[in-house]
Amino acid sequence: MSAPLLSVDGLTTIIHGGGAPLRAVDGLSFSIAAGETFALVGESGCGKSMTALSIMRLLPDAGEITGGRVELQGEDLLALPESRMRDLRGHRVAMIFQEPGLSLNPVMTIGEQVAESVRRHTALRGAAADARVLELLDAVRMPDAQRRATEYPFQLSGGMKQRVMIAIALACDPALLIADEPTTALDVTVQAQVLDLLRELQQSRGMAMLLITHDLGVVAQVAQRVAVMYAGQIVETAPVDAFFASPAHPYASKLFASLPERAGRGHTLAAIPGSVPRLDRAFSGCRFAERCEVALPQCAGTLPQWHEVGQGRAVRCHLYGSDERGAMSDERKAESPASSRSSFITHHSSLLEVSDLKVWFPVRKGLFQRTVGHVRAVDGVSLSIAPGRTLGLVGESGCGKTTVGKGLLRLMEPTAGRVFVDGMDFLALSRGELRQRRRDVQIVFQDPYASLNPRVRIGDALEEGLLALGIGADAEWRQSHIDALLEEVGLTPDVKARYPHEFSGGQRQRIAIARALAVEPRLIVCDEPTSALDVSVQAQILNLLKRLQRERGLSYLFISHNMAVIEYMADEVAVMYLGRIVEQGLVDEVLRTPRHPYTQALLAAVPAADPQQQRRAIRLAGDLPSPLNPPQGCHFHPRCPVAMPQCRERFPAAKSWSSTQVAYCHRHE
Repeated sequence: MSAPLLSVDGLTTIIHGGGAPLRAVDGLSFSIAAGETFALVGESGCGKSMTALSIMRLLPDAGEITGGRVELQGEDLLALPESRMRDLRGHRVAMIFQEPGLSLNPVMTIGEQVAESVRRHTALRGAAADARVLELLDAVRMPDAQRRATEYPFQLSGGMKQRVMIAIALACDPALLIADEPTTALDVTVQAQVLDLLRELQQSRGMAMLLITHDLGVVAQVAQRVAVMYAGQIVETAPVDAFFASPAHPYASKLFASLPERAGRGHTLAAIPGSVPRLDRAFSGCRFAERCEVALPQCAGTLPQWHEVGQGRAVRCHLYGSDERGAMSDERKAESPASSRSSFITHHSSLLEVSDLKVWFPVRKGLFQRTVGHVRAVDGVSLSIAPGRTLGLVGESGCGKTTVGKGLLRLMEPTAGRVFVDGMDFLALSRGELRQRRRDVQIVFQDPYASLNPRVRIGDALEEGLLALGIGADAEWRQSHIDALLEEVGLTPDVKARYPHEFSGGQRQRIAIARALAVEPRLIVCDEPTSALDVSVQAQILNLLKRLQRERGLSYLFISHNMAVIEYMADEVAVMYLGRIVEQGLVDEVLRTPRHPYTQALLAAVPAADPQQQRRAIRLAGDLPSPLNPPQGCHFHPRCPVAMPQCRERFPAAKSWSSTQVAYCHRHE
């Protein structure tokens, strides 16, 4: 058997702070063979990214590697001087960071940034280096590479920025590529393009890859082996097929059970209680014991050992050294059913009616700032939501989903259209009248930390809406109301005195939901409320939103690009592309029998959490066109694989497939 390309043995990394040091990586051991993709999965805070930074020796100033060996092709990276490591980084081992927008220099052109790596590690200069830059940009399928090389990061889409990061990483044909959450911030269509690109480049170059992610669908489609990390340690390793067939560790099983697609509509997601423990404490037993539903008495006081469980897999768990392993149930099965329909549902009336909503932003130029055009962010959207129902609004970033939500709330003033909430035209209300009716419609933003004032205590943030709308007889009533709200979203009243930075991402999202509920709305716009969360925390939030809908009869406009979440949460779905809805209907109709080519492409791009499931490949060419100058005819025709001549001439009329499903496509005329 040949020696592994990368061998990590007993790697230990600590982060120094004001108190006890954090053991971010605690005795990690694994290996990666040449040409292999090895996935490292787990919740945020488990130490995945810190593992990658330790291998690259790019730790923050407070970080320190205190033990272990990291050998790349037999050479111990931890024993090398920094000057030698600078030669290796980008040459033999390269890294793609999680957020390309923060990793690229905003004041350097794309070509200059790619050339920087070429010049640092090769003898190419001048025209030869420029030619190599264009070759790399072409290799990552950058459209119009010559022009893009002269542009700056802010002029590129998220998918293009990620392509630039890949081009920089591959500039010198590294033997090992570390990809840290390379697709987390991307839409499913762009994610599919990036994953296809990484697979092709890996196969053509024989490169090994360490893939860090919490998306099990990505792991299933890309990796050959997987390791599950929890609280600084690896708790399970396995080949991908064996892992997805039957995860061995209770933590891995719970991650699977947290997936909406595994539970199915009408069931409560099996969320993992609590959160990852702080790593500045001393552990005497299994680190997962406090959250484990099948923990044994010895789990709390005895460190679990590794157990071989066949098929080239191993697990660190007391259950596999005990006769009580049979007590471990199949955690991937959904928990007890919960009604997928609220008892408040009314099919014969709408709480929200939106008709031909338009939100255009003027583009001004010149000394006198004359209007020379409009960005048509929302260009004639019509939709309705009944009491107690959820409408899912899906589409790529930039298609106008968030603008729809803000437009109907008049957080952005619409250009035209009608918005009726319980029969009241929101767009006809004066500012004073709108202020009082705002209690009927609230919003939960995508980033709860950005939407909470860091200088305002949680109790004051929750009371702010009550005071603004004059709700509550006195301060005592308001505080009692806030206490009840916090308990309703799974928090204790004593958190009122704390600040937003003192909470985890999931807890901050619960606070944002409590703030929206404070004024007792009837409709909540949920703008990507779980996109930044791990699958386990996502499950907690989705369960909470479902329960609140059943108990309060709430309606949701649920904006997301996660199709599994939409399928789990929504009753109806509207698919949006470049400011317009191209298909809508009941969730089962649209997701099971999509009629529009764009809807079909969105669904085909979703990575399934099953390595045996191969979806029909529909890859969209290019990126979303600019809403400043949308294409003539059907906006989707430049990217549509089945476009016809009439698609370039006029926008298609609606075609009804049932009393509830409508698609706008010339193919069906």
